[in-house]
Amino acid sequence: MIPRGARRRWIAPALVLLLAATAAWGAKPTLRVFFASQFKDVPYQKAAVDKVYKAWHPPVDMPKEGSKSVVIVTILRDGTVSETKLHHKSGSDKWDAAALAATKAAAPFGELPKSYYGNSVEAHFHFDVTAK
Repeated sequence: MIPRGARRRWIAPALVLLLAATAAWGAKPTLRVFFASQFKDVPYQKAAVDKVYKAWHPPVDMPKEGSKSVVIVTILRDGTVSETKLHHKSGSDKWDAAALAATKAAAPFGELPKSYYGNSVEAHFHFDVTAK
């Protein structure tokens, strides 16, 4: 979990990209991503979330509405991933496995932009079950 004081650093200034898949159920699977606040390259962020979204195959038996899996991915300068971890479980092993599999299948990502000074960037992928 992100420490309380650090949440503002991640959520307030971070670009939040929202992609939703349509489903026939009363709830729908939704993918949100939060990049570190100092990482401001919108085209890079969109390309990364698009790769994960395309690789994501949510299971038919979704967890209850309001559930989510959070996968934290550390992307290195060359676009490879140094770490992928399931940070928050949804309560459904299948949902969590699909979230983890999507982030792993999407790697490697593109090289980090030259304008970004860091050696890596952390991205938090939230695989949510939301109301339709």
